[in-house]
Amino acid sequence: MEPSSSTTTTPLLHENRWWHPNLRLKTTLCSELSGAVGDLGTFIPIVLTLTLVSHLDLSTTLIFTALYNISTGLLFGIPMPVQPMKSIAAVAVSELPHLTTAQIATAGATTAATLLILGATGLMSFFYKFIPLPVVRGVQLSQGLSFAFSAIKYIRNNQDFITSKATSPRSWLGLDGLILASSALLFLILTTGSGSDDHSSQTQPRSSSQRRINKRLRVLSAIPAALLVFLFGLVICFIRDPSVIHDLKFGPSKLQILKITWEDWKIGFLRGAIPQIPLSVLNSVIAVCKLSTDLFPEREISATKVSISVGLMNLVGCWFGAMPVCHGAGGLAGQYRFGARTGASVVFLGIGKLVIGLVFGNSFVRILNQFPIGILGVLLLFAGIELAMASKDMNTKEESFVMLICAAVSMTGSSAALGFGCGILLYLLLKLRSMEFDCFEVLKFGSKSKGDEQTNLLP
Repeated sequence: MEPSSSTTTTPLLHENRWWHPNLRLKTTLCSELSGAVGDLGTFIPIVLTLTLVSHLDLSTTLIFTALYNISTGLLFGIPMPVQPMKSIAAVAVSELPHLTTAQIATAGATTAATLLILGATGLMSFFYKFIPLPVVRGVQLSQGLSFAFSAIKYIRNNQDFITSKATSPRSWLGLDGLILASSALLFLILTTGSGSDDHSSQTQPRSSSQRRINKRLRVLSAIPAALLVFLFGLVICFIRDPSVIHDLKFGPSKLQILKITWEDWKIGFLRGAIPQIPLSVLNSVIAVCKLSTDLFPEREISATKVSISVGLMNLVGCWFGAMPVCHGAGGLAGQYRFGARTGASVVFLGIGKLVIGLVFGNSFVRILNQFPIGILGVLLLFAGIELAMASKDMNTKEESFVMLICAAVSMTGSSAALGFGCGILLYLLLKLRSMEFDCFEVLKFGSKSKGDEQTNLLP
């Protein structure tokens, strides 16, 4: 009977051999689809702003970021996000004169080249290994709270992304009012809860009431909440301005290599890359690797691989005018928060972007321009809170002290690099303090031993 049993089980081991091992679902398909849109709270506002202000080619950006999403999903096997380089985007739209498309591209390319060198030489792994955890948690906490604060502004006030300022308080009624945003917020809270409970793997409860509660929670958690909220927002786009249907034009824009001058390289590096490089090292590589270890302990993502990934992505796409991108801890937290557990979620997101970029091209910006900002704020709020909650593992008062100082400096100084530097300095001072204490103990012990020797010499 042994041979027959082995023969019957062999086909099961090779079932779905066409399916890439990094894309095997750990949860339901609906959860992965819901998690796929968990990062759009940051992606859409930045892409929309760069398209309107800096004349970014939306079709090119969607196509290249789609290819990045699919590649990272296959490579890493976790919902590794592809996010805009935020510091470059902020400089491009908020400082005068605005950066041109070529200067944005050179800023992204020089940042990518730096990360590629750090990754290829092994320096990024060295930094990742020796940077203290409380300092990394401080950067994550500041980034998460920054997302949350921006989300509250999106929900409470109408936004002008071109000037990066709130225009007026948001009304309660309307297709982008407070009631709509509040309803989306309540729906996500009721369906997803705190985002950390896995009711399917819990042991069977003893009481019947607890079994009923767990059954209800499993049903609620199976709802693709973030996906439904996002699709609802797309429907509202057409209701707010039905004329967008007539403005849609089919087909992508023509791919062409940018004409870049030496002046573009200089301006892009000095104004865009210099403030972006520290943020990319900290948030796009080190913080991402730390967070992925927390969320997916069974899959160790190396800092070298993440750093090289960011470098290669931009050294390809930036030459064609695509938006500079990176991997962000906030995007990973947001996608995980809404159900993404494998690389399949970002592959689905990439397929969606690819279809939109190829079918609608640049005309899709008319739809994005009508998307309810309050709903984007709600999605961004959950992503920010999930990222900030990664700092809950500080076990001592000393670790919490370093983390909070690092986060406070990062937020008030609007610079993750400044907060990082202060956190490292504070961590070393505290270690030096304990080392000095040990030295005093040695001196004290030495003087006591000498006294004992003198006592023993007495007749």
